[in-house]
Amino acid sequence: MDTDSVIAAIADPSRRRILDALRARDGQRVGELTDALAPLGRHAVLKHVRVLEAAGLVVSRKEGRARVCHLNPVPIVQLAQRWIDDFGARASAGLLALQADLDKGEEP
Repeated sequence: MDTDSVIAAIADPSRRRILDALRARDGQRVGELTDALAPLGRHAVLKHVRVLEAAGLVVSRKEGRARVCHLNPVPIVQLAQRWIDDFGARASAGLLALQADLDKGEEP
């Protein structure tokens, strides 16, 4: 895994939106991703998809004239494992659960 390319790829907010869209529903066409990332055009979205592919975060394949994109979470998990040991993961999970509980109790 090339850590620098993964970090550079997820540094861009538009690319994170693509990853979020694929996380919500995997196997989307570039056209569908373009709709989700308006006002970006198809060429801009395709350019972002290529960066994500180069980092190994997205795998795509051609189906007829369409390019279908799939999320590959492995590089992100590897990146997280690089800096978080078992103790840190347990402590972080507990803190995240506490934060979620506190957020539920907040009034808008």
